[in-house]
Amino acid sequence: MYVHAIFGTTGRVNTIKPEIEEKLHSYMAGIFKNMNSPAIKKNSVPDHIHILFKLSKNHALAKVMEEVKKSTSKWMKEHGIIKFTWQIGYGAFSIQYNKVEIVISYIENQKEHHKETCFKQEFEKLIKENQMVDYNSNFFWDR
Repeated sequence: MYVHAIFGTTGRVNTIKPEIEEKLHSYMAGIFKNMNSPAIKKNSVPDHIHILFKLSKNHALAKVMEEVKKSTSKWMKEHGIIKFTWQIGYGAFSIQYNKVEIVISYIENQKEHHKETCFKQEFEKLIKENQMVDYNSNFFWDR
């Protein structure tokens, strides 16, 4: 199963700086690989990240996301971003194989996309497009 995961920093604080972004992405790719869920495409802007990956048949989505967020949060602190934390929630959308290239392009264009659209608008548009009925905005947009 292909999964497009999205999650932000707590309070949407702009802590994913350009100078650490590639190292964070590489570290994160290693975690996905260790969870037998290879990352296909990653991209971030200062307050959130998008990842397309193949979910392992051996690990639940929640476990993969927990490990990625926990490990990268610790890694960011070890690299000088002391007050770094990820939000509690995350979005995860299953992707049909024939849509993978579209999602890759979407993730690649995040920096350009966010010149016009904020994270909340983007995420809630994805919720509508994917007809998610059990979306709890209070959980996702933690304070």
